Amino acid sequence: MSTATYTVTGMTCGHCVASVTEEVEQVAGVTAVDVDLETGRVTVTSEAPVDDALIKGAVEEAGYALQA
Repeated sequence: MSTATYTVTGMTCGHCVASVTEEVEQVAGVTAVDVDLETGRVTVTSEAPVDDALIKGAVEEAGYALQA
């Protein structure tokens, strides 16, 4: 098991959380996604470490950005 935490910018509501969760869950190997709207933190649990670029792409597909 591997866990990584990212900060997503631009989320303002529950729909934002749902969109990010849905896109990140589609990344191969991801087993769980926990999004905290207040902090913008997204915790991704996976079978093995997932390439950050894949997570970034999923977040961008949802319409948001990872904080650098």
